[in-house]
Amino acid sequence: MATFDLEEQEQISELKTWWRMHGNLVTGVLLAVAIGVAGWQGWNYYQRKQAAEASAVYAAVQKAAAERDPKRAREAAGELIDKYPGTAYAAMAALTSARLQFDAGDLKTAKAQLQWVVDKARDKDLRDLGRLRLAHVLFDEKALDEALKLLSEEPAQAFATRFNELRGDLLAAQGKKAEARAAYQAALARQAADQSAAIPAGRDTQYRDLLQMKADSLGDK
Repeated sequence: MATFDLEEQEQISELKTWWRMHGNLVTGVLLAVAIGVAGWQGWNYYQRKQAAEASAVYAAVQKAAAERDPKRAREAAGELIDKYPGTAYAAMAALTSARLQFDAGDLKTAKAQLQWVVDKARDKDLRDLGRLRLAHVLFDEKALDEALKLLSEEPAQAFATRFNELRGDLLAAQGKKAEARAAYQAALARQAADQSAAIPAGRDTQYRDLLQMKADSLGDK
């Protein structure tokens, strides 16, 4: 049997006293930490599982888009929106499907899917792309005020040129030449800034010429 000197016995006695006073608290804290770790691991597993499942459904959307099948794209995008709304795949599927629905003449579905992206997508770039495309659909429907309202919030830098161009188109259609010209000039300035920052802008020269032509067509006043 182990024997302890007087100092060791005092330390053991102090430890026992401390444990009687604080043991329940320590046990509770350790239990809470264990539960938190388990919960975090479970959440990470759930997130990975959701992403993997959503990726598989999104592949079906891409296949439908490649085959120009708006019905299958609509159904697969709807599944992503219903089951995996928190994933980026849902927003990308809605954008892809909306384009197919628009081309097929189903503007109601296209608008609904784009509105979902605008309202629900977690990624700002995807929301901005949804706003831009929805504004184009509204432009085609002559809903000019509604389209302009949709573009009122400033987008991410990558979309600024296109936003300003579409604002110019909408304002020109309303007969507001001075405001339209200012929007086109803002688009030109933004595109020039993007080029200087080495941000790819597609066919830069042709697009710049198009913007300049739109601005010039409004005259000087």
